[in-house]
Amino acid sequence: MDFTTFLIQLLNALQYGLLLFLVASGLTLIFGIMGIINLAHGSFYMMGAYIAFSLTSLTGNLLIAVVLGIALSAAIGFLLEWALFARLYKRDHLDQVLLTYGLILMFEEVRSVIVGDDVHGVAIPELLSASVQLSDTLSYPVYRLFISAVCIVLAIAMYWLIRHTRLGMMIRAGSSNREMVQSLGIDIDLVYRLVFALGVTLAAFAGMLAAPVSSVYPGMGNQVLIICFVVVVIGGVGSIWGALVAALLIGLADTFGKVIIPDYAGLTVYLLMAAVLLWRPEGIFRRI
Repeated sequence: MDFTTFLIQLLNALQYGLLLFLVASGLTLIFGIMGIINLAHGSFYMMGAYIAFSLTSLTGNLLIAVVLGIALSAAIGFLLEWALFARLYKRDHLDQVLLTYGLILMFEEVRSVIVGDDVHGVAIPELLSASVQLSDTLSYPVYRLFISAVCIVLAIAMYWLIRHTRLGMMIRAGSSNREMVQSLGIDIDLVYRLVFALGVTLAAFAGMLAAPVSSVYPGMGNQVLIICFVVVVIGGVGSIWGALVAALLIGLADTFGKVIIPDYAGLTVYLLMAAVLLWRPEGIFRRI
């Protein structure tokens, strides 16, 4: 493998890892802070991809579609928490699994009725359609670099939100002792609603960003869901930085595994998880 090929694979690994972090960060907020086992999280990713496809078809512009899609995703997350998930905090985990599995079926059926079962593509905006020339024969798409940059900015923004804002303080306190926070006069129900809406929006936004590079197809959220839980377990339940580090490690292991040992590439991520859990059973980082 020459240096240029190595550089391209490294950029691919970072882009995949950062996009995976964007999805998994929403799951670690919902799972780690609210204690909800949300099997429907991959469906939110799929929802974002289909929103990008549908709104781009209507507006003719992916960037406009993403802005509108973010607002729509946040509203859907807020509504779902109010209507369904707010009733699960004191219920058994089995109830959470049953409800969220039911949501997977519902999202798939709604997707089939509205959009159909075909595979769709989303055009990359002309502004981001260029490539960076790395050698005489190899280049790298600007859009993939754009995805990586957006994910890095969001990672910094989430850390600032959790660590340096009043809302972040309430989120951290609510994850430790919901009843005590409520007794202090804080509307913990609203805080949880906002956290859930944020988690849904992050997953949907990742789907919108990924749509032009991975296509839009039925069941695309199912593959993402499993790997997101692996990210949460490796990084540490409830840790944003843990999710970032774990997602980057998985991106590197998966990408270079496909290049170096393609016959066993599917095992590399799970071998990485096993190694980390043997070293630190609680994950790389602690809760936020």
